[in-house]
Amino acid sequence: MNLISVTHSKSGTTAKVHPFGATVVSFVPSGKHEVLFLSNIAKMDGTKAIRGGIPLVFPQFGRPDSSMPQHGFLRTNLWTVVGEPYDTEEAAGLTLTLPLKQAVHSRGGKWSLDETAFDCVVSFHVQVTEASLVTTLTIDNTGSNPFDFQTLQHTYLKVENALDPKKCNVTGLQGYECEDKITDETYNLGPEPVIIDCNVDRIYTNKEKKNLGVKVQTGAETSVQVEASGTVDGQPIAISGVVWNPHEEKAKEMSDFGDEQYKEMICVEPGMLYNVPAVKKKVVFTQTLTAL
Repeated sequence: MNLISVTHSKSGTTAKVHPFGATVVSFVPSGKHEVLFLSNIAKMDGTKAIRGGIPLVFPQFGRPDSSMPQHGFLRTNLWTVVGEPYDTEEAAGLTLTLPLKQAVHSRGGKWSLDETAFDCVVSFHVQVTEASLVTTLTIDNTGSNPFDFQTLQHTYLKVENALDPKKCNVTGLQGYECEDKITDETYNLGPEPVIIDCNVDRIYTNKEKKNLGVKVQTGAETSVQVEASGTVDGQPIAISGVVWNPHEEKAKEMSDFGDEQYKEMICVEPGMLYNVPAVKKKVVFTQTLTAL
């Protein structure tokens, strides 16, 4: 499968999208280096979800419902470009779409191919400007029944050295409640930055803040601002942030991830995960990555 290129001619900023999963696998802002991490042994042939870039998660994050596959079906089906790509003075972009009837893989449970009572059309708009990548996931409920869901943009960021807290950390989550999926601890985060000093798998949520805005240090002199917002039927929803790095032991357990590549990445993943109402008509969920 060929990658789809998005180029903003005025600035030279580029992005590349794989049609399998509508996975953005590259973002290079004007005059800067690659922002996204992609495993050097990621499966790019459609045999499994792509390990890196921005995999899309829906209708569940993880596998709380064991009758459905982990992270849902968006990242493991073939999407189609719709409409005309554009390249203007301000930005360049394109839109991909996945109607539910074309999502033939990774279905199950109440979203099974044979018995689901739901229907939807999912679209993904990818836009680049001089310094930013804006990705907007839209889920249109085209059926007669509302449905519960979770959704997340599983963003992998490329870093200089994940184990060096001066070159890799996340700030902006002070006051957020942290759910540590490794230790099962729950606590409120203080002013300290989030660093990678072990296997990290944590969900940060602040019910009082609808929009997420964090700064990710990706190198001695590089950083990325991650912002996200979302609505369900026009109602703003609090956006959680997941921080993940498998560290040494877990990295070796993944067949599509280099044993030492945990040092080269950090996942900072905005998502609608808690207190999300059932959608009657439309979900709109936007992430903006800005290279600083």
